[in-house]
Amino acid sequence: MADLQEASVTLPSDPASVSAARKFVSTVLTGWGQPADTEVADTLRLIVSELATNAVQHTRGESPTFTVEIELDRDEQLRIGVTDSHPRYPKRLPAAVQQDNGRGMVIIRWLTLECGGRLSVTPTDEGGKTVWIALPWTAPVRGETPSHSHR
Repeated sequence: MADLQEASVTLPSDPASVSAARKFVSTVLTGWGQPADTEVADTLRLIVSELATNAVQHTRGESPTFTVEIELDRDEQLRIGVTDSHPRYPKRLPAAVQQDNGRGMVIIRWLTLECGGRLSVTPTDEGGKTVWIALPWTAPVRGETPSHSHR
């Protein structure tokens, strides 16, 4: 088994791309041994939906695309990152703020912590950022799946 399996896809910053990102992650994880009908799979789909939605809605048209990266490291840790080219980091709103949107990062952080993981944001060399989640990998890993990239 490979020490690291990776997959990525770059999508236009368009609302229709949110479901494409979710489907991409679900397909890759199923191929790596994560059953699609589990609570963990549902949680990962929700996290990816929130990350992709943030990349589309909060970059104010300054990021024409976003990239979803998935890494499975030594069959023990799963990392999913969403990269956009907007330099502004996501803001965490206080719970007391009454607003119809802006709760995505709160949801992502809570779901990630509930699964025993962590959330981080890193700058890119091009001036954007990647929002990462890292979770323990709990699914039995299937035979090696070739890495694939859709760029």
